[in-house]
Amino acid sequence: MFPSDGYFEYGGGMHPKRRILHGAPGGVGGTLALTALRKTLAGIGLVHTTAPEQVVDRLEDLSALEDMSPRTRLALTIAAHFAYGVGSGAAFALLRRESGDAKTEAAVGAALGVLSWGVGWSSWLPLFGVHSPPWRQQTPKVLLPVLDHAVFGAVWGLLYRASRRP
Repeated sequence: MFPSDGYFEYGGGMHPKRRILHGAPGGVGGTLALTALRKTLAGIGLVHTTAPEQVVDRLEDLSALEDMSPRTRLALTIAAHFAYGVGSGAAFALLRRESGDAKTEAAVGAALGVLSWGVGWSSWLPLFGVHSPPWRQQTPKVLLPVLDHAVFGAVWGLLYRASRRP
C-alpha cells in the first residue's frame, strides 16, 4: 500500500503519517458503531441528544448559525460527528505505536475512547457552554457516553489492527 523508501518508517516503527492514514478510517468505523449504539439507546429512551447535536445547538444559541434549515442542521451535525470521530481515530493512531492481538487492541482502543470522552466532557464541551462537566451532572445518564466512547474505541482498535496487517 505504501512505498518502502523509508518515508513511512520512523524510529524502527510505523511513521506517524502512516499511522494517521490507518487510524482515521478506524475513526469512521468507530463513529458508525457509536451512532448505532446511540440510536439503540435513544430508541429505549436513555439518550435524547448527542454531543454533536449539543454543539450545533450551542452555535445556534450564540447566533453563529442563523436561519438554518432542518436539513442543513442535520448535515452539520453529521459532519461534526464524523469529523470528531476521524480526528479522534487519527489522534489514537499517533498514541498507539505498538500492536497486539485483537483483544489487546480492542481493550487499548476502549481505553483511548474513554480517555477522549473524559477530555471532551471535562474540558472543551463545558468551556464552550455545551453542557456542564460530568462531576456536576445529577443523573446516571452521564455514564452512557462513557459506554459509547468505549465501544467507539474498541471498534477503532480492531479496525486499526486490521488495517495495519500485511
